[in-house]
Amino acid sequence: MKNIHVSTTINGDEAEFVCAPEETLLDSLRNRLGLSGAKEGCGTGDCGACTVEMDGRLVCACLVLGAEAEGAQIKTVEGMAIGEGLHPLQQAFIDHAALQCGICTPGILVAAKNLLERNPDPTDTEIRYWLAGNLCRCTGYDKIIKAVQIAAADMRGA
Repeated sequence: MKNIHVSTTINGDEAEFVCAPEETLLDSLRNRLGLSGAKEGCGTGDCGACTVEMDGRLVCACLVLGAEAEGAQIKTVEGMAIGEGLHPLQQAFIDHAALQCGICTPGILVAAKNLLERNPDPTDTEIRYWLAGNLCRCTGYDKIIKAVQIAAADMRGA
C-alpha cells in the first residue's frame, strides 16, 4: 500500500509526516514526530494512556489512524507547558504526588486540561467522571483528583 502524506497542526505548530495507511496516530506521534508523551498501555482504547486532544475532543491515539490527523488540531501533553514553566496541572501533579510510574500521567493530564478548559470549577464527581477513561494502577485516584482540584483553584486564582 502507498504511504500517506499528512499535514496537521500539533500543539499549535504546523506539522507534516508520512505514514502507512494502517499506522495509528499514536505511532505517528511517537515514531515519526518524536512526541513520546502519549504512551501505549493497551492498544485497545481501554486505558487512556495515549489520550490526546483532536479538534477539541479527547481521543485514544491508539484507535485513530495517523491519516485521520489530516487538517486536524492535535494537542498532546508536550504542548501543555506554559512558556518555560509547567502548566498548573503538571505542577500540582508533582507537588501532590499524583503520579508514580508515569505511564498514565500524560493521558490524565491531557484529559484534565480538557476538563478545566470546559469547566474551571469542577466538582469531585465531575473530575472522576471526566477521567473515567484513564486507568492508573499505581497511585489510586485520590491524589490525582486532589491535584486537579488544586490546579483548578490555582488557575481560577482562588
